[in-house]
Amino acid sequence: MPTAEGNLSWQPALEHLELVAPPVADALPSVPGARVAAIDAALADTAAFCAAYDVAPESSANCVVVEGRRGDVTRRAAVMVLATDRADVNRVVRKHLGVRKISFADQALAEQLTGMEQGGITPIGLPADWPVLVDASVVAAGPVVIGAGLRGAKLLVDGAALAALPGAEVLDLAL
Repeated sequence: MPTAEGNLSWQPALEHLELVAPPVADALPSVPGARVAAIDAALADTAAFCAAYDVAPESSANCVVVEGRRGDVTRRAAVMVLATDRADVNRVVRKHLGVRKISFADQALAEQLTGMEQGGITPIGLPADWPVLVDASVVAAGPVVIGAGLRGAKLLVDGAALAALPGAEVLDLAL
């Protein structure tokens, strides 16, 4: 039966910083109990990852970067929802950020701004001025698997720890 840990060999993240992107490594001390596991980078996308490593989709949380505009002002944010859910970006996130238009951020720009790889972007270590919008179900989920900043690894953290990240706000984001 799939679990949060699946069939991966989890190690203390602070002892294996080579498995995470540099901005993630810098921010990891603020995430107690974070563990990391190496994975096949070709299996980083959620569905393939969960199937290959026997991880329950309800124990996996996705992070997407959104970009919204109001006039000449552009705001970016990270949005965290469980893999079994979809975020209400067009209504809840747009309204919360106070923007008129919103979309998913350009992949190359998101990688450049975060210092992380697409498919591995995580809320840990994001730019300090970005809000991290965390769905309430992620916070309540217990242990969740998230990106490590690189496609070749995943982090296992308590969902409640994501609510304690700098700039984090807990909202009802799922459709």
